[in-house]
Amino acid sequence: MKISVIGLGYLGAVHAAAMAKLGHDVIGLDADATRVSVLSGGQAPFFEPGLPELLDEALSTGRLRFSTDYADVEGATVHFVCVGTPQKCAENAADLRFIDAAFAELLTHLADGDVVVGKSTVPVGTAERLAEEMVATAPGAALVWNPEFLREGLAVQDTLHPDRLVYGLAAGDETSETVLNEVYATPLSEGIPLVVTDYATAQLVKVAANSFLATKISFINAMAELCETTGADVTQLADAIGHDVRIGRKFLNAGLGFGGGCLPKDIRAFMARAGELGADQALAFLREVDSINMRRRVRMVDLARDVCGGSIVGRKVAVLGAAFKPNSDDVRDSPALSVAAQMQLQGAEVVVTDPQAIANAEAKYPDLTYVSSAEEAAADAELVLLLTEWAEYVQLDPRALGKVVAEPRILDGRNVLDPAAWRDAGWTYRALGRP
Repeated sequence: MKISVIGLGYLGAVHAAAMAKLGHDVIGLDADATRVSVLSGGQAPFFEPGLPELLDEALSTGRLRFSTDYADVEGATVHFVCVGTPQKCAENAADLRFIDAAFAELLTHLADGDVVVGKSTVPVGTAERLAEEMVATAPGAALVWNPEFLREGLAVQDTLHPDRLVYGLAAGDETSETVLNEVYATPLSEGIPLVVTDYATAQLVKVAANSFLATKISFINAMAELCETTGADVTQLADAIGHDVRIGRKFLNAGLGFGGGCLPKDIRAFMARAGELGADQALAFLREVDSINMRRRVRMVDLARDVCGGSIVGRKVAVLGAAFKPNSDDVRDSPALSVAAQMQLQGAEVVVTDPQAIANAEAKYPDLTYVSSAEEAAADAELVLLLTEWAEYVQLDPRALGKVVAEPRILDGRNVLDPAAWRDAGWTYRALGRP
């Protein structure tokens, strides 16, 4: 099939390359000429494992190309809209300017029978509004809402082998369902579950899923707060309750909390939209979920101060990790960078390292000091903080690292290190929610 993908960020770039991998002819469109040029050269404009290889393969077949000109989408019959919906400045609500602008331009290039597929995460009611605009401008086209469920670091796998597909259709629109089934013929042939529903439900699926995950993470972090006051071990607590099949162990990892470009802004936008609909009480609990999450960052700074004898002023602190999660260079709402910046503001000499995110971190916090390796960051440090659980940090040799620091003190912000191994190597080991 001939497909266009509007918006070439994390979602769109991976989706465009994956659709070409599945055998479709794809034109990817973005207003950023530099990004289009980078992608056209087979390079990923951000770090995502497997994406460069996927781009190379797709471009070599001739089934994938990129452009900044909306006229190039003409001839495609399926148009995926993948533009961002960031949080509004000084508000919780989602900023829909980019998706509105993309739809306004796209509508002028649609032909009868075209199917527009919204993949962006939007407040419920957005699809219905956009469908009405399509009726006025492009009455022969149809709109489907097909939410994405990508995990940064696993985006290629999640696109080619999703754990479910969701179609939100207008009443009686069986044609669009048939078209999307053709687009996703390969994953559907693998037995991927398919949920066909209405616009409202399809829009709620992504934000409901993210809200549930955020709630589960904040729940175990709330338990960590209690563990710190009682002497209990939150990791063992999580193991014990995780054996309950109704609960499960996934996303019960206490620590510094969640960040990134999805969970924080999605739960806030969800609350804002519920308020607009007069259902704000239904999501009042998400305010506490958000609050617990942000408290972990403050608690990490407090713990650092405690380990350093009451003050971090003038102390050299090594921060291992800048990205909000491993296998990504994304620093949006990164807990690691937030802690690093707060410690610097409170007088510490902070040195940050990360395998992939240094350039993005430096653009956001240029006053911090950045180095390329954990050993370089830890040289003469009086405190080491592991804040992003990259495998290379989890696998550090405590005895080797102990030879370069000024004081062997480590705070495990992700509860991923072996406390016994680090203590046996002479380190003072502390972690959130552990004795």
